[in-house]
Amino acid sequence: MKKANISSPLTKRLLKGLGENIRLARLRRDLSLRAVAERAGLSINTVVAIENGESGVSIGAIANVLHCLGLAEDITLIARDDVIGRKLQDLELGPKKRATKKKNEKLLVGKK
Repeated sequence: MKKANISSPLTKRLLKGLGENIRLARLRRDLSLRAVAERAGLSINTVVAIENGESGVSIGAIANVLHCLGLAEDITLIARDDVIGRKLQDLELGPKKRATKKKNEKLLVGKK
């Protein structure tokens, strides 16, 4: 039994936009669904699911279609500029705490 894919409204909207972009790229290249499906090694139904923005399609299938359209490098743009992640990391990398003067004085006294 397949697991149900539950997506947030934002995710649905984003996948729908991605599917539409892929459909438009296919049409600009004057390629049929059948041609893309054959070149990608997928069923026509899978290519239709990608173009419809269905959430159950694997990232590998999407990558294969992008490759067939000459857009494989676009996959490297996903999550490339992780602004939030860098900000979170920078918060953890804040200034290091300094030793108190008392500790420093004890160390200096011991060296004399």
